[in-house]
Amino acid sequence: MEKQRHNIISTFSAQITATISVALVLLVLGIISLLGIAAHTTTTGIKENMGFNIILTDSITERQVNTLKQRLGDAPYTASLSYFSPDDAMNKWKEDTGEDLMQVLGVNPFSGELEVKVKADYANSDSISTVIAALEGLKGVSSINVHTDMVDAINKNMRSIALVLSLVAAALLFISFALINNTVRLTVYSRRFIIHTMKLVGACAGFIRRPFINSNILSGLIAGVVASTILGGALAYLHSADTLIATAVPWKSVFPVLAALPVLGIIICALAALFATNKYLRLSYDEMFK
Repeated sequence: MEKQRHNIISTFSAQITATISVALVLLVLGIISLLGIAAHTTTTGIKENMGFNIILTDSITERQVNTLKQRLGDAPYTASLSYFSPDDAMNKWKEDTGEDLMQVLGVNPFSGELEVKVKADYANSDSISTVIAALEGLKGVSSINVHTDMVDAINKNMRSIALVLSLVAAALLFISFALINNTVRLTVYSRRFIIHTMKLVGACAGFIRRPFINSNILSGLIAGVVASTILGGALAYLHSADTLIATAVPWKSVFPVLAALPVLGIIICALAALFATNKYLRLSYDEMFK
């Protein structure tokens, strides 16, 4: 009786340890996923701050300006559009320098300007060049300014960051699976003689596997829920503490990650239990001591 109680306590302890270990691994995976979301959101924000400035001719009419604004506003590449009249430019100059050019020159030297920010998908030199080529011949357009070198440099840096994050995420996913697999193996190992006893009394392989897989599915579910709860709670606190974090890691992108952690825990734990149980089903009694 005492030995049976000791075995039950040992099994329960091993299961608790496995659940905690899986929860910690899933928590790390969740953190990496959130870092990836933050990187993607930041990259998209940077890209959508890229674009070009259209310098308008002095003779352009208000109607032509409105027509051009409507065309650009309806274009599939436009993320945002801002119009600065010559008076706006003059006021900005006075605000920045304190100098009134109207008193010096007698005329307003500034031209009207349209600032176009493109969507992230168009934030590369080839796409922007194609867009500019279609706009340069329009009536009322004097010139178009764009810094393609800066666009290419930013895209190159973003690709490098994305590659590094992808490699780190892939490595951590592999390590996480290995850690969870080893943890589940230990729980099955502690009950290997039960597996052998069940084989001796004629239990089929599926019958023997079922309780191991079911218990590990439950462990994976609990571990995933715990990891999601900790991650969600920590993120809620960070959102309230810093608006930049709330912008970089919005809830609409976080919810799929929180929902995926329990599912990932179930899948990995079930597969690990299946592989580990199959291993001990193939072993003889003597081999179980090795």
